[in-house]
Amino acid sequence: MHRRTFLTLTGAATIAPLTAHAAPLDYTPGLVTERLAAGETVFVDFKASWCSTCAAQSRVLDSLKAANPAYEANITFIDVDWDTHGNGDLANSLNIPRRSTLVVLRGDQELGRIVAGTAQRDIQALMDIALSASS
Repeated sequence: MHRRTFLTLTGAATIAPLTAHAAPLDYTPGLVTERLAAGETVFVDFKASWCSTCAAQSRVLDSLKAANPAYEANITFIDVDWDTHGNGDLANSLNIPRRSTLVVLRGDQELGRIVAGTAQRDIQALMDIALSASS
């Protein structure tokens, strides 16, 4: 084996576990409806880059996903940029009051939501609802 090929493969193998954590999908109009129609359980995160509560929620979500890979394996996570889509059809149809709102959807039902909450136990309970619905 050539040294360059060996180094490339070794580097890729070293980085692979670090990239296994799938990033949430970025919202585009129609994406949530499309995923729900496909039978998926959808976890929607209405957030803004400048929002400290949103950042706290993201840290908790990332920690919970890292601790339990079943979340990402069974739930579709979608991030909705509040600055772009806060007044859009999705936010209006779900009556989203503000950024830092987390919502779980399955079929034509809302299974739960958290508005501005950052407690790990509450977010984990919402993720567990989503996980149960996906089974």
